[in-house]
Amino acid sequence: MTQAMDAQKAQAAAWFRQLRDEIVAAFEGLEDSHASGPLSDASAGRFEVKETRRSSEDGSDAGGGLMSVMRGGRVFEKVGVNVSEVYGTLSDRAQAAMAARKGLPGMKDDPRFWASGISLVAHMQNPHAPAVHMNTRMFWTPHAWWFGGGSDLNPCIEYDADTAHFHAAQKAHLDPHGAGHYPRLKEWADEYFYIPHRKRARGVGGIFMDDYCTGDWEADFALTQDIGRAFLPAFVPLVEKRRVQQWSDADKEVQYRHRGLYAEYNLVYDRGTKFGLETGHDPDAVLMSLPPIAKWY
Repeated sequence: MTQAMDAQKAQAAAWFRQLRDEIVAAFEGLEDSHASGPLSDASAGRFEVKETRRSSEDGSDAGGGLMSVMRGGRVFEKVGVNVSEVYGTLSDRAQAAMAARKGLPGMKDDPRFWASGISLVAHMQNPHAPAVHMNTRMFWTPHAWWFGGGSDLNPCIEYDADTAHFHAAQKAHLDPHGAGHYPRLKEWADEYFYIPHRKRARGVGGIFMDDYCTGDWEADFALTQDIGRAFLPAFVPLVEKRRVQQWSDADKEVQYRHRGLYAEYNLVYDRGTKFGLETGHDPDAVLMSLPPIAKWY
């Protein structure tokens, strides 16, 4: 059983890395193909890639990953695409949180964990082009394993057609796994990406799941892969359509204020942010989701 799970962990980590490579190539392709419209005469952006390492409390190796960030491109003002594979033992606080949420009282006796995933956040130059978030991950403990993740669209200037396209692409990739998956994961996203202190959603939704385990690893991994595969078809056509639109100073102000909502959510509520910081991962990698410029009034 251990050997089989080790092979599954390796398979999941390799998939997240493959998805990362495909997205990085696609985003640099968007930079290269931006031939008309605002900033088309600027230099095409490129990702800067940095290895990240995580150390356990005793200083021993505890995994790491790749942080890939593009800043100041023609299309992307800031975008990060990170992959990681980390392991070790959970802190007392993380153990307690996981035991409460997952019903795993044995965590205190054996707090080992392993986690791998991809995390992406894109903040755009053009206020008409939507910001976006995507992540998928696998988590393992000796007591249970599960998958999580999804993607959601965060436009500061909303277009109904863009929202419809984004959701249709998600649905098309989920329907082969069962007709009930899309409505369930859409509702899950609506609940998760909600900002209680603002009494509003942070964007126009998407799909999301957490602590997902049916007991069939192959089926759950296949679903997780298709959540990842849905991302580029859902997002890239929107960028290609909106990156050529002219914008005003007022449009940028709307964008900056909307980014403030995004920052508030990530710092106050996001589970991934909290987990990354609590387990000692590189804070620059954990916080790469924050926008380069945001405003509050």
